[in-house]
Amino acid sequence: MAVATASKASANGPHGAQELPSVVVTSYNLEIRDADGFLGDKASRSAFMDHLAELRGHLAEAGEDPLADAGKTPSKSELDKLITEGSAREAALVLSAVERFAQSLAFVIRRFLRQKAWSPVERIVVGGGFRQSRIGELAIARAGIILQTEGFAVELMPVRHHSDEAGLVGSAHLAPKWIFEAYDSLVAVDIGGSNIRAGIVELRQDKAPDLSKARVWETELWRHADEEPSREEAVKRLGKMLREQIKHAEKGGLRVAPFIGVGCPGLIEADGAIDRGAQNLPGNWSSSRFNLVENIREMAPEIGEHATVVAMHNDAVVQGLSELPFMQDVEHWAVLTIGTGLGNASFENRVKPKDKGKSKNSKDKKD
Repeated sequence: MAVATASKASANGPHGAQELPSVVVTSYNLEIRDADGFLGDKASRSAFMDHLAELRGHLAEAGEDPLADAGKTPSKSELDKLITEGSAREAALVLSAVERFAQSLAFVIRRFLRQKAWSPVERIVVGGGFRQSRIGELAIARAGIILQTEGFAVELMPVRHHSDEAGLVGSAHLAPKWIFEAYDSLVAVDIGGSNIRAGIVELRQDKAPDLSKARVWETELWRHADEEPSREEAVKRLGKMLREQIKHAEKGGLRVAPFIGVGCPGLIEADGAIDRGAQNLPGNWSSSRFNLVENIREMAPEIGEHATVVAMHNDAVVQGLSELPFMQDVEHWAVLTIGTGLGNASFENRVKPKDKGKSKNSKDKKD
């Protein structure tokens, strides 16, 4: 079993850091294996579609596939619609796939809770693109019920922000304190296995100093998976997106900080290199001759009249950080992101919750 804890992930560097301003990252990018391979593959977006395809295959053998007219791979929105507007048999088939996926998700979470960094976790927020669908929300809720009925004192809940925005908003919690004294917005990047997003995060500290009201002011999405670019083409496109976002924000009257927060898959080294875990990105992003942070600085060397500061962390960490203002009633919490793969991170709040009894997982279940 390969494990990447925060203490092994360049904890003392400016990138991939364990010690963040308001929280300690106790682990991320855990790579747990079983006989079938990486455990996270059992709870990825494609795993749900595999469950659905298997069920449809069994029914098709008898000539009774209720989704035959929907095509080979119905979209999430089409599946959501079938639950509410489809026939009873169509809805039942989709819900059967939801149940199977929820069982898989609960299985994966049980294994995560056996890890030292995860054993004290009291709450798990679940994000990623799959969470944004109704089938995703049902699967998350069902997995939570499964775990609680088995005696695990852990709460599952969806990430509050839209999946397109959580990975950007979380960058505000990577920023140094000086940003919040003179600026009202910052630049954020969310790099995923299918998409790259760049946007402006409006801090809105006048409404909530804890950043609970921070929001995405503007964003641009590029689905690189549809174009299969080279690494160089992808980075060049990112640079163009960043420059355009900065230009629009300045024209809109925002005081944009000379800071870019980046969420990227993989194990992030202190110097901004990616050790491993970026295999779904276009080209080789883990090459010793490639440094994403340096590339971003070259493409956007200044914002306003000041040199650009870049801070990068794992994308699941950054998405989890978007929930930080809402996690102050617990001490230990975690995030899972269901997308091309299953991202993961666990946290310990620096400020302990007041008047709160200890809560921990009450059973060490066998899988």
